[in-house]
Amino acid sequence: MEPVSRRAALLGTAGVVGAVVVGCAVDQPKPNPAPSATGTGAAPGTPSSTPTAPVDTTPRWPLTGKPLENPDDAKKIVVAVKVPDNKNEHPQDGINDADIVYVQMDGYPAVVGQTSTRLVPVYHTTYAKNVAPVRSMRPVDVPMLSPMTAIIGSTGAFPWVIKYLGSFGQYLISKKQYMTTKGTGAFSIDPKRVRKWQGTTYYDRAVVCHPAALAKLANKFTDGPQQNYFPWAATDDEVSTLNGKPATSITVPWKKGDTYSMSYSWSAKDKRYLRSMPWGKHVQSDGQRVWCDNVLVIRAKQVFGKINTAGKISFTGHLEPIHEIINTTGTFFYAAGGKYVQGTWTKGAVNEVFQFTLEDGTPLKMAPGRTFIELPNLNANVRIKG
Repeated sequence: MEPVSRRAALLGTAGVVGAVVVGCAVDQPKPNPAPSATGTGAAPGTPSSTPTAPVDTTPRWPLTGKPLENPDDAKKIVVAVKVPDNKNEHPQDGINDADIVYVQMDGYPAVVGQTSTRLVPVYHTTYAKNVAPVRSMRPVDVPMLSPMTAIIGSTGAFPWVIKYLGSFGQYLISKKQYMTTKGTGAFSIDPKRVRKWQGTTYYDRAVVCHPAALAKLANKFTDGPQQNYFPWAATDDEVSTLNGKPATSITVPWKKGDTYSMSYSWSAKDKRYLRSMPWGKHVQSDGQRVWCDNVLVIRAKQVFGKINTAGKISFTGHLEPIHEIINTTGTFFYAAGGKYVQGTWTKGAVNEVFQFTLEDGTPLKMAPGRTFIELPNLNANVRIKG
């Protein structure tokens, strides 16, 4: 695969191009900490003498925290899909079927204020019938998805990114891409999304992923996640936002000057957050407004570089924007039920889950449900109104 411009697209049926990257610095993976029954854990450094809450033995879906009647239902692989999020790539399909949706940089350097966003909807409790459009992978997909163990659907990536993701095959299946799965039914082309420009046919907005078919291509991780991804509250009374501050609107800027903001408005009627893009309401192709139960904003340092063979960030060669979320810390905001709390997040090795500690030193307890995770810059001016 030859290097291509960031602005390039899927041209004809030639395959993967236009790979742009959001990444992370890499350390050697550490063994997963033994998770508690609720998937919670004290933040690193918490004294061992700190009293612990009663163990929640309720079987739960690991990515939503909702009660699970038959634990065998969760014995299936997590499927993630890379979905572009620029205005001309809307409307999208299948976002509202995801358990978790990550919002990451599209591929332009945040330091010059040019970045837009890309989504990573993650499916486990339900596989969407169609997810579209589909684009390329980012290095940050490794630490985001490794704690789940997953298969990721994409149109590929820049060569060094493909190599990087492939080196974490013990956590993530990344080689089942559009051009490598012909005839399996994992991907298709939506003719309505095919476009022509200056006499050339482009398929960059036309690739569709079918998660159930993609899941069948997995030869491992089919028993599902081995731990809960978030620290779920066992009861409504345990949810941290119960005594939080009002959060009827949440605004997350992605460009300099607090511009190009993603926003969430609390609907008391629907008891959920409704998402908006910088240009208006976020609406799927079926007319559904995109929504979630939880909004989690994880502020993390962004740089523009390349992950070298030593697993460190270098600044030579094909540079890409990078989120630093391995073996580091930052601040977070968490909203649910029209209220929010804030605190500090930490993450260890690639395959370790995030740990969240509130300002009063207690661990975060999240409400079961669907979660949108925004990954803005370390000092992003996140605005929350009551």
